[in-house]
Amino acid sequence: MSAHTDRFVLDRLPQDENQPTFLFDDLNYPKMLNAADVLLEKYVALTPDAPCLLSLSERWTYRQTSEHVSRIAHVLVDDLRVVPGNCVLLRGPNSPMLAACWLAVLKVGAIAVTTMPLYRQQELRTMIDKAEIQFGLCDTRFMGELQEATAEHPSFVCLSFGEEGSLENLMREKPTNFVAVPTFATDPAIIAFTSGTTGVPKAAVHTHRDVLATCDTFSAKILRPSNGDLFCGSPPLGFTFGLGGLLLFPLHCGAATLLLEKAGPSELLAAIESHRVTTLFTAPVAYRAMCSLLDTHDISSLRQCVSAGESLALPIWEEWLRRTGVRIIDGIGSTEMLHIFIACDEATLRPGATGKAVPGYRAEIHDEHGNTLPPNTVGRLAVIGPTGCTYLDDARQGTYVQQGWNYPGDTYRMDEDGYFWYVARSDDMIISAGYNISGPEVEEALLAHPHVRECAVVAKPDPKHHTNVVKAYVVLDESMKPDDASALALMEFCKARIAAWKAPREIEFVSDIPRTQTGKVQRYKLRERASSELSR
Repeated sequence: MSAHTDRFVLDRLPQDENQPTFLFDDLNYPKMLNAADVLLEKYVALTPDAPCLLSLSERWTYRQTSEHVSRIAHVLVDDLRVVPGNCVLLRGPNSPMLAACWLAVLKVGAIAVTTMPLYRQQELRTMIDKAEIQFGLCDTRFMGELQEATAEHPSFVCLSFGEEGSLENLMREKPTNFVAVPTFATDPAIIAFTSGTTGVPKAAVHTHRDVLATCDTFSAKILRPSNGDLFCGSPPLGFTFGLGGLLLFPLHCGAATLLLEKAGPSELLAAIESHRVTTLFTAPVAYRAMCSLLDTHDISSLRQCVSAGESLALPIWEEWLRRTGVRIIDGIGSTEMLHIFIACDEATLRPGATGKAVPGYRAEIHDEHGNTLPPNTVGRLAVIGPTGCTYLDDARQGTYVQQGWNYPGDTYRMDEDGYFWYVARSDDMIISAGYNISGPEVEEALLAHPHVRECAVVAKPDPKHHTNVVKAYVVLDESMKPDDASALALMEFCKARIAAWKAPREIEFVSDIPRTQTGKVQRYKLRERASSELSR
């Protein structure tokens, strides 16, 4: 059953035998459910004049946000002729207008495909072709690449917003109320493309029910925010970490969110200080960078910090706690699962551990055959919950979902108390001279050095000895010279913290580490770089 008249996405979801198992426990969603309506209209009725969507120059209340969303919805239906099930591409940096467009797309029963603002034409073309996207709403400043990407798609229709935007011109004469399309809870609401840490992105489809399930699990059970909170962070709304932390979670509890176009470490600290932010979402690399800038900012308003996207190294967690008094909530989530499924609140977290299964989810450690492993045994992380992986027309579905379990591709161990301890991404395990070495463990040892700003560790093939060597790419601060003596010093530093056979055999100093727009290290690029050195 579906409210979608355009069934392109529905007809290309995995067959039943390849679908994940869903668990709902005490979550009870009605058959008919429109996530945008649930997220917005409750607090329009309860606290219409409370702040909702903010930027450095704008402040929209819940009433104003609802009016903007309704006007956009009318434009989508009346002018663009969008019907339920159509895919609508959204493009632009984080802003109240981008958030309102996202809510409007869901409200009319369409499917939101929010893209990273800096994607280039080839990346956009891949997404448009994959989902057969016919419509777009794009920040005026970012139209160029999108126009190039759609040059061979004459049927693609796009409205711009922002300065001299065509969307605002059409909105002016539209009504300020729009009755949400009565979608089914299981109707697709968004398509989120994976961030490309392994190369070709995948299209993860999530339903209206999924959108609310993330709010009712991680947000409600771990964060427990209040309507007086102000959320802020760095991840784009096109990254599900950002979508949840900077839009879904604040609206679900009647709080406000500060959406920044530029959200580097210095911009984040300035925003926290000037707007009295209480809840921060960003990546480990940003927490590391902000530590060196804390002396010049007052961030005493900050109550909660959440980290995801990459494993949070213990030295970063410890330094942030020492400098701020705030215990960072680490978590693991994935685009395929929509948001975080393993984490702990500040009271129950254990430093160095990712956490426990978020209430509503079950997590286990499995071997390669899907058998459950005993505590403290390293194996594959397996997860079941109210969300799960459903790729759009992708043979890789059978890799991520096996016998109903979701396998995010991470190697973990679980202790006797149910805490999960990160070992590595499954493809980041390094086999060297018969030893299994966790790249992130070596990175954590390097990051403990006071002059290491960033690093990434990969396997470099050693054909002569038919094995691999541990190679580290390191970014130093200005206090240490990038020379052979420094490389030797870092190797010895690692050997004093971890077993000598785990320490890097090679260290190359670089100016930066390749990352996706979501802040994840693109280790596959470093592996390719290391392999290419053999043929020089």
